Amino acid sequence: MAEQAAGPVGSEGSTGSEASEGSERRFGEYVLVRRHGYVAELVLDRPKAMNAVSTEVARSLDAACEALAADPAARVTVLTSSNDRAFCVGADLKERNSFSDAELVRQRPVARAAYTGVLELPMPTVAAVHGYALGGGFELALACDLIVADASAVVGLPEVSVGVIPGGGGTQLLPRRVGAARAAELVFTARRVEAAEALRLGLVDELAGEARTAALELAGRIAANSPVGLRAAKRALRLGHGMDLRAGLEVEDAAWRSVAFSGDRAEGVAAFNEKRKPAWPGE
Repeated sequence: MAEQAAGPVGSEGSTGSEASEGSERRFGEYVLVRRHGYVAELVLDRPKAMNAVSTEVARSLDAACEALAADPAARVTVLTSSNDRAFCVGADLKERNSFSDAELVRQRPVARAAYTGVLELPMPTVAAVHGYALGGGFELALACDLIVADASAVVGLPEVSVGVIPGGGGTQLLPRRVGAARAAELVFTARRVEAAEALRLGLVDELAGEARTAALELAGRIAANSPVGLRAAKRALRLGHGMDLRAGLEVEDAAWRSVAFSGDRAEGVAAFNEKRKPAWPGE
């Protein structure tokens, strides 16, 4: 079991109120969640291996995402790294080199669960990319809704150069960001893309002086909004993407109906009319 702490993410006994600033909860040895009020910072913390995704890292990341998904006090999640040279360099190829074929087959669902865990977080997510984000590392960033990078960032999906393919969502998430032809060029050439070009191509959404600081600031602005509205908006954006317009509008209508009679909607309208900041009930 990767998790090393009990109770909700953030301060012990949290039931949806704002978690204590700076509280931490560790999942296994290499993943931790640090709280900044309503913002959860999901930290990849295997610095000696530049956050290479081993089986243990994957299990811990899946457990952390499961806890975050169940925590109503987490309005936004920011994915960061504790390493000063890399966000994440992808799969742990040293570990993979030791696997038999049967072991590789058994490990595959564990790896998939980690990437899916990030992708399916119900709240908005922001990746803070500093240094290398390659292979599975870039796929973790692509699984987030927004990617903030700094000048040190180098991103890419080099899997075909070692005889495999992007298997953490890259072949599906990258074309949704940059289009099919551009994604094909990047995957087939396995090339690395530095920060300025990554911004120009749409591989990242913002370049900042320091990725983590900027991502947390962005997350704070997002977290000021209705948690019910944020999660419903994310569902509509994710589920409606790729549908024809009529089907997408039905997805949007279902999301609207899920919030139209919520406590957050009532509080938001009241706060607007009373010219005050809303105190979101989160329901």
